[in-house]
Amino acid sequence: MPMTNTSNRRILTFPAIHPCDAVSPGALHALIGLCHDITSHRSDDFPVHRRRARETLRQVGAILEFLEDVRDRGAILPGSVTVSFSELHVTLQKIRHLLHDCARPGARLWVLLLSDRVSCEFQVLVRSIATVLDVLPLETIDAAPEVKEVIRLVRRQAWKVAMGIDPADHRALRSVWSILNQFKKGVAPARSNLKRVLEHLHIRSWTDCHEEVAFLEEEIFASSDDDEIALLASLMGFMVYCRVVLFDTMDGNRSDHKDCNLQPQVIEHLRQEDLWCPISLELMMDPVTVATGQTYDRASIIRWFKAGYLTCPVTGERLDSTELVPNSAIRKLVVQFCHQNNVPITEPSVKRKRDLSKTASPFSPAGAGAIRMVAAFLVDKLSNGTSQEKYKATYEIRKLSKSNVFNRACLVEAGPIPWLLHLLSSTDPSIQKHAVAGLLNLAKHPDGRKAIFETGGLTLVVDVMKMGFKIEAQQNAAAILFYLSSIEEYRIEIGDIPEAIPTLVGLLRDGMYRGKKNALVALLGLLLYHGNHPKVWEAGAIPVLTNLLSSEMEDLVIDSTAVLGKIAERKEGTSAILRYDVIPHVVEVLQSTTSRSGRESCVSILLSLCNNGGTKVVSLLGQMPSLMPSLYSLVIEGSPIAGQKARSLLNHIHSFEEHGYPAIFPSQ
Repeated sequence: MPMTNTSNRRILTFPAIHPCDAVSPGALHALIGLCHDITSHRSDDFPVHRRRARETLRQVGAILEFLEDVRDRGAILPGSVTVSFSELHVTLQKIRHLLHDCARPGARLWVLLLSDRVSCEFQVLVRSIATVLDVLPLETIDAAPEVKEVIRLVRRQAWKVAMGIDPADHRALRSVWSILNQFKKGVAPARSNLKRVLEHLHIRSWTDCHEEVAFLEEEIFASSDDDEIALLASLMGFMVYCRVVLFDTMDGNRSDHKDCNLQPQVIEHLRQEDLWCPISLELMMDPVTVATGQTYDRASIIRWFKAGYLTCPVTGERLDSTELVPNSAIRKLVVQFCHQNNVPITEPSVKRKRDLSKTASPFSPAGAGAIRMVAAFLVDKLSNGTSQEKYKATYEIRKLSKSNVFNRACLVEAGPIPWLLHLLSSTDPSIQKHAVAGLLNLAKHPDGRKAIFETGGLTLVVDVMKMGFKIEAQQNAAAILFYLSSIEEYRIEIGDIPEAIPTLVGLLRDGMYRGKKNALVALLGLLLYHGNHPKVWEAGAIPVLTNLLSSEMEDLVIDSTAVLGKIAERKEGTSAILRYDVIPHVVEVLQSTTSRSGRESCVSILLSLCNNGGTKVVSLLGQMPSLMPSLYSLVIEGSPIAGQKARSLLNHIHSFEEHGYPAIFPSQ
């Protein structure tokens, strides 16, 4: 199958560029290249619309033979062919797009449902070829007589070709509509009918189904037409049902056991520090190379550029360009390292952020019916299935609940949470990993949080956070605690589990980026209950948070200031903070950060320390002249709350300098 355009062109749209007006060998070669690209397709590439695709390929093949004969003769082309060649170039571009769409993996069901439109597009483009050939001055072109005769034949046939829907496509289309109607009524379709449609579309594996689901989901988010979205959602429900119910295995998608196609000795003899980003000192999950040849993680180097630095962080050389080139070689080595060292792999993403609120309601009755039946099927497999079936069920729940609010609601209603909690104790690391991830997604739903709590899941989640087989499972368990901590009753219960807060602090200290991030937000949630405050600082959180204030990852710095600010609100917390050299680090963050929330958290920490710590703290702040400009800046440019706190802090400092005591005495 030919290489395809990887642009953001939406399916069944055909952007084409007119070539320059001059007739030159370059223009002829461009036409030949287009024809070669088109004719590299084979009829087997087209599960649907095969007859129309085959006829189009035959016509383009004849044109290719003609163009190559003209090229080989080397004669100068007359200017009269300019218009014909230009229009032919445009038509061939559109044909290439259309054939690519018809052969595109993932779009097969959608192309079948749009059969009328696709047939019309084929007819329009074939007639465009006929029009071009009508005005092509064959008599002025040096080509073999038999080749010219073939072109005349193509021209005549192009006007006569009938472009209706293939009978087999029509039968499959009728079956799809019948199955969608069954989903709408809540009736499970016969497996034989589903398999017949999939076989017609050449969808023969879990991966094929997954490609269809992923494509349809992308189209839903890209579309603004309500009717089109409803149809896409119905088809996505159709394919999700097929993926879950018809395929027992995931044909190589068990990523936990995939071979990375690299020799183990490559990693053994590699300096591991070469896989770490020089800026963040984290593994480069999305490595990119800058103009100097140095490689960094994409997110880190972009933050470097946004901060106004146009130099290479390692060499110090000024960069002529901020262009970033993906480093696939380093990416492969990072993947290999992760597999060998049980490190979760984060896929780099260039997709735009989606508005998940769009998925809160079902887009169509058929799609909703399919998802409800899928949810019931998966719960049955969790409760009664084999080990392999449970693995697949946990993976499917994780996938379905990740980015669709309605799917989460259906799954929570079906009752998988007790079974997922039970699987947290599985001795299969992969089952445990997917069960935790599924619970995390379901914990984003209010009823999901309630089910986890009422089923006695808190201790099980904490156990995974402490002793989970995989780092990813530990990180996701911390994130579950964050969502549960949004409810006061739950945050009290979490704090009463002896290992909960110390394990979060350990993850904050020793975890990777995602683990630190999840631990921070979980601790912040738990601190909303005053009884958890002493447990947090007694677990050693304050020195760990202080160290994070020097992190290269600004979001970790900002979250750390928020946690410290919450601790500092209470007098006992202030006393705990003052045992460590925290204040200079907070002042440094206040001076350097551009984050509004970060600056507000910093001034909140300092004000709480003054209110609760009294003269000692105010005196220390008064000895930091670099603090004053930052406070004045907040008064002028900060939010109303930040400005008010900065003014209060300035009053403390000025009053102490003038009278020897703060403007407001600390409460006793």
